[in-house]
Amino acid sequence: MAWTHEQMAARAAQELRDGDYVNLGIGLPTKVVDYVPEGMEVWLQSENGLIGIGPPPFEDEINPDLIDAAKQTITTVPGASICSSSMSFAMIRGGHMDLTMLGGMQVSERGDLANWMIPGKMVKGMGGAMDLVGGARRVIVLMEHVARDGALKVLKSCSLPLTGQRVVHKIITDLAVLDVTDGGLVVKELAPGVSREDLQSKSEPQLTFDCA
Repeated sequence: MAWTHEQMAARAAQELRDGDYVNLGIGLPTKVVDYVPEGMEVWLQSENGLIGIGPPPFEDEINPDLIDAAKQTITTVPGASICSSSMSFAMIRGGHMDLTMLGGMQVSERGDLANWMIPGKMVKGMGGAMDLVGGARRVIVLMEHVARDGALKVLKSCSLPLTGQRVVHKIITDLAVLDVTDGGLVVKELAPGVSREDLQSKSEPQLTFDCA
């Protein structure tokens, strides 16, 4: 049985470390805010100029002036700060982000990431993804293991335009958790009911298994 998006976000939250400055990308990664371990101090950053993002607001807490990079309304935690987008990107480009969690269209066995465009389709822009993969100390990708049309997303080499080369450290999908190593992709966890054979059949590179 594949993990749900909520279970994937909860698993991703296990990768947070106390005191981390973390950027959560648009889409699935934004769900991670709901699973920050209790008592842990993590500073969630949005590239539009927010540091200290809290959980989604209740209806009576919505402030239309408080939005993240995905234009979703948010709350702030005590000690949060608001700055210009130029200051926010200075943090990212200056290497001050401990971790970024991003969505992905394709990831290669070397840790190459493609997550910003599909040729021939309308593109709103790359956003901050290229800056994030170049500036963050760790990059974790959250994505479905296989595309809706059945196309593989864990590949030997990406066929879509790259966001960054050799930038991904860990991949969390609905089927497994994989580490990107110099020797290729190493499976650390399998979702309940997912066999090694099933995961391998849905992954182009040869996988190494380091899990029960």
